[in-house]
Amino acid sequence: MRIGRIGYINCAPVYGAIDRGVVALPQSAELITGTPAELNDLLVASALDVSVISAIEYARHAKELLLLPELAVSCHGPVRSVALFSRRPVTDLGNHIVLLSASSRTSVALLELLCRDIWKIKPKFAEARAEAQDLESLATLPHEAVLVIGDAALTLTARRTYPLRYDLGEEWKRWTGLPFVFAVWAARRSAAAASISLAHTALLASRAWGLAHLDALAADASRVTGVAVAACREYLGGLDYALTYKHLAGLTDFFRRLAAHGIVPDGSLQFMQVA
Repeated sequence: MRIGRIGYINCAPVYGAIDRGVVALPQSAELITGTPAELNDLLVASALDVSVISAIEYARHAKELLLLPELAVSCHGPVRSVALFSRRPVTDLGNHIVLLSASSRTSVALLELLCRDIWKIKPKFAEARAEAQDLESLATLPHEAVLVIGDAALTLTARRTYPLRYDLGEEWKRWTGLPFVFAVWAARRSAAAASISLAHTALLASRAWGLAHLDALAADASRVTGVAVAACREYLGGLDYALTYKHLAGLTDFFRRLAAHGIVPDGSLQFMQVA
């Protein structure tokens, strides 16, 4: 069984115990690490059995996928790692180039909704690589703003390269008052239910350990990213890894808005039955 995980520090609370051998995955299970966009494509292509994926990709492929209960990456206010960095006020970005991280799909869709429905602007969008190792080359590309996610967003915030920064989690809450779910865990409908159930149990156990050891995870995250330990701790502590009714309300509201623009098909959330 192949299990996908995002290589950003935001997934450390879910996978940290597995990495340390505190929690064991089912026998013969293999972890595959990638960006959200890579994992989205691998799961849809049947190269993974279960994975954390961009929330929007579940909506696009709901006929092939089932959600795992109780697991998500969300925020109820600032997310800190999904932000639009800009050289001018966001309402002045119409007809200007805005670069979009090639690693993200949910965040791109959220930004497009905000531009259309809240800020009433029509920027010229262009996709670009925007991982942490790409930030130097990214700066040389012509643009007035850039959407960056994950560890790279934390690094760019610390550098204060851009005068303005718009946190998309905060903007969503200001708009709707709801939490925003950036990522979910999903399994292929064709995957063996018993194996997925075992993987789900391991992920929940690892999350429980991770949430009880955020200080240690923040120290590790700081070493990996170069971001201050305190900032990493604040970041990890501000994320929510549950998937409760309030999170589902935010998720369904996001999908409803996307469906209204024809971006995803109408549909309901369907969960895998786990023990």
